[in-house]
Amino acid sequence: QLQFVESGGGLVQSGGSLRLSCTASGFTLDYFAIGWLRQTPGKESEQVATITSGGRSKYAETVKGRFTISRDNAANTGYLQMNSLKPEDTGVYYCNAERSPTLNFWGKGTLVTVSS
Repeated sequence: QLQFVESGGGLVQSGGSLRLSCTASGFTLDYFAIGWLRQTPGKESEQVATITSGGRSKYAETVKGRFTISRDNAANTGYLQMNSLKPEDTGVYYCNAERSPTLNFWGKGTLVTVSS
């Protein structure tokens, strides 16, 4: 069964840190780009970070310098380290793995809540 599951969300105070993980089962992440997208009520969804299969990363301006995306192909897992969290980072974070527009997987999301 093909699955892509996020974990690591939770409640944290402003200025705190969280690390999100997304682990694939039933397929190998090696040749997939990994991305993290967040959805906040009342706002458009935002692609916060991506990392290519070769390890090149890209960040939204809103998180640059605070978030770090990484991957561990041996563990079949992608990560999003989030530091200096702000209340506006609150939202549901979704991980996706994409090899092509027709070959991609999405997790079900993990909730991050940052209190002020």
